[in-house]
Order: sequence, then structure tokens, then C-alpha cells
Amino acid sequence: MLDSLETSFASDGAARDTCLPLRWGRETELTISAVQALDPLLKDGRPHTYRRGLLAQPVIRFTGQRDVSGFLKDGFLTSFVNISRVQPVNNLDECGDVLDGWLTTLSQLGFHARHLRIYGALRPWRRRQVEGITLRFDHLNLTLGDIVLLWHTDHPDRLAVDLGTGLERLAWARTQARWGDLIYGRFAHAAPPATLDAIRTATLLLGSGISPASRGAGGVTRRVVGTIAPDAVRLGVSAIVRDAHDYWSLFSPLSAPWPEVARAVETEMERQSGQPTPREAGSAQHL
Repeated sequence: MLDSLETSFASDGAARDTCLPLRWGRETELTISAVQALDPLLKDGRPHTYRRGLLAQPVIRFTGQRDVSGFLKDGFLTSFVNISRVQPVNNLDECGDVLDGWLTTLSQLGFHARHLRIYGALRPWRRRQVEGITLRFDHLNLTLGDIVLLWHTDHPDRLAVDLGTGLERLAWARTQARWGDLIYGRFAHAAPPATLDAIRTATLLLGSGISPASRGAGGVTRRVVGTIAPDAVRLGVSAIVRDAHDYWSLFSPLSAPWPEVARAVETEMERQSGQPTPREAGSAQHL
């Protein structure tokens, strides 16, 4: 599906660009949206962007909807791939052209136009130095994403568009598969969803070189690993980490190999719990 998206966007003039770094360290510790590629234009009023075109951007957010028990609802993850088309535009018509190209892409992916709905308000919102208009789109009442026209408050002629969706959510809408099976495959029933989500996210963080620490981006890594249920991974996390590592590597090369990531997860779990990792416990029993 990613290949189909890349081909369709390229034919519409939006070639795929490289991912932003996961460690952001500006207004947020981590990259939470591909729209951050537009920061120089929208927040600083400068006539350039960090990236433009199609981004298949791994992001981390803790804002997913949760049920009454505090668990993420189907369709939400702590870490996912933000598919976005981000670019400067000259006027509202160009924004409409981007939306028209997206409808063509959805049609090529099998989403029939009669099941699509576009809705929102044309009244601009404002967040500090940025203003915008947001329109959302859904398929069979499942929200897929949005298209946002943005501009710098003091430089309203500096316009940009952000068309965004989630790759995993898009695949879910297209396949109608069970959410857990779609995301975790053969590991869907190997551990509680919260633990699988944490391992998936920790793999992205540690694979991107963000080691556990007391604060900053490393503090996020420590927090995420701390939500892994030790009883659910008595045999270690290597197999699940390797699977997640392969997935994240589809979008941008990770700096740490999967064995190093697995070792780092288990070491941090031991530090937090005061219990030996499965590898060290096995060594002690052998001795």
C-alpha cells in the first residue's frame, strides 16, 4: 500500500521526501506530526521548509483515544506512520487540487467516492503564530485524516497545506481486518495490547538512538518501557522487537540493530523492576 501511495502522490507532483528525525527537541521532544516539516515557513515566517512532498513519517503521540479502563481503543496507537503531503501553496485553489489528488489516490486504493465524506468548518482557528482551516474526511464513518490549509499570522501570504492520514488506520479501513491482528500479526495474542504497543514504541525510540534517561526524549523511552508488563514477556522481547524493527525500517533506517534494541529494553525493565532479565535469569539457573 505504501508503494501505491508513493506512486500516486508522485504522479500528482508530490515526490516522497526523507523522514524527519524522531528526536525533535524544539516545541516537542519527539516528532509528533509530519506537519512539523513546515515549521520554518509557518512559525518563523521564513520562505522554506524542512521537507516537502509525501512523508511516510513515524511519529509518537500519547493522545490516542482510550476506553473506560484506560486502554487504547481500536484504531489508535502510541506510535504509527503519519502519511502526509506537506507543501507551500499560493492560494486556496491549490489546496483544492491537493484534495482532489487525494480523492483520486483513495479511489485507486479501493475507497469508493460514494462512501467518502468531507466535513469541517471554514472558520479559521489560531494557535500562537499559526492560523488554519481544517477539513476532515472519513470512509464509512471511520475517520481517516484531514487536510489543513495553514498560514503564518503575520505573513498570511505564506500558505501551506498538510494532508494527513495514518498508514495503519488506512490499511484498517481498506482491509476491514481485526485491529490487533493487523498491527501485531502473529504476536497479536502473545501479550496484552498495552504491552505490545509499548514494545512497538520502545523499538522505534531505541532504534532511533533515544536511550532511557531521566528527562527529555530519553524520559519518554523510560516511561514507555515502564508500561511493559514483565509477566507477559517472561521469555524476553527479542521476537517482538525484531518484528517491530523490521516494520519501522521500511520507512527510515534505524541507527541501532534489533538485538541491541531488545537488550536495551530488557536492561531497562530490569533496572525499573529490580529483577533480572530473562537472559540473565537463564544464565543464573545454568550456573
